[in-house]
Amino acid sequence: MRIKEWLLLIVLSGLWGGSFFFIKIALVDLPPLTIVLGRVTLAAIVLTIFVSSSGQKLPTSLKLWRAFFVMGALNTLIPFSLIVWGETKVSSSLASVLNAMTPVFTVLLAHLFTREERLTFNRAIGVAFSFCGVVVLIGFDVLQGMQLQSLGQFAVMGAAFCYGCAGIYGRRFRELPAAVTATGMLYVTIVMLLPLTFALEHSWTLKPTNITLSALFALGFFCTAIAYLIYFHLLAVAGATNASLVTFLIPISALLLGVFILHEQLYWNTFAGMILIFVGLTAIDGRLLKTSCIN
Repeated sequence: MRIKEWLLLIVLSGLWGGSFFFIKIALVDLPPLTIVLGRVTLAAIVLTIFVSSSGQKLPTSLKLWRAFFVMGALNTLIPFSLIVWGETKVSSSLASVLNAMTPVFTVLLAHLFTREERLTFNRAIGVAFSFCGVVVLIGFDVLQGMQLQSLGQFAVMGAAFCYGCAGIYGRRFRELPAAVTATGMLYVTIVMLLPLTFALEHSWTLKPTNITLSALFALGFFCTAIAYLIYFHLLAVAGATNASLVTFLIPISALLLGVFILHEQLYWNTFAGMILIFVGLTAIDGRLLKTSCIN
């Protein structure tokens, strides 16, 4: 990759890592589903403008829109909601580390449900290291009995599993421009979220502060819409394998924001678990050390 792509990759990791930070701020005044609804609505508006201005069009096929509903549930509605709820119980730093398990679940699901990507020896070793990291992160709490913090950790893990499922299911959209797929996915997510949010959280009665609204704006505009556009660009220019390097960088920015701004405490098992997960991701990635140097 060129210097420009490396810089965009770092920016993308900062935006996606920052999402855990902004979620924590928004949770002060807003409940989980309301945060998710605000996030996807703003992102959908921005991506609609981008799709329209770039001459692209949303599909009219009912079959594709039915597929969008599945994709919206797997890649947005369920994982976004699980992460936000999970952060009501755990720190943003820990949530970002657990979310890094997404490639691990993707590898396992690809082995089970595809013929192209089988579980090699290196990938199996990577999966083992990553799950050892999870045990270090949450295993001791689980042994002491199921607590709310444990449920929060499992919620974030559930989100990572959903992302893995979405990665497999999303292959059917290969013929569509990525921005069109993301926009359609966000539309159907809004449709699914609206009745849930108003029925369960009475969103119209909420009175968030300006700080909360600013965090929600940053979450929807920067961490979702702009981040998607950067990611699409990296996919087109640098390829999916290079773009996937962002997985390694997201927890770093989230940890920095969580520790230095939110004053979250980190314990030895957080660092130990993160190292084990990163070692596992490196083994799964396989070509990380062979990635071309900056030109």
